[in-house]
Amino acid sequence: MAKVRKIPQRMCVGCREMKNKRDLLRVVRTPEGNIEVDPTGKKSGRGAYLCPNPECLSQAVKGKRLQKALEHQISDDILDIIRAQLKI
Repeated sequence: MAKVRKIPQRMCVGCREMKNKRDLLRVVRTPEGNIEVDPTGKKSGRGAYLCPNPECLSQAVKGKRLQKALEHQISDDILDIIRAQLKI
């Protein structure tokens, strides 16, 4: 009998819904203090997850939830990069 693998769940910081980890976009604050989009989900650092939905990003920024999750101020340049990743 095959063992059923557990699918990791993460919460979107925008809509605050639990979803499969693979369905979400990970934004990470690296140990150097840079904020980057992590397509692999394996970079070291503090991460936050977002749905691939522009509305979730706007909710996360408006409520400052993304900043709280990453414990770092987020510039407009980084938000533009995240918006570009969401459109893919």
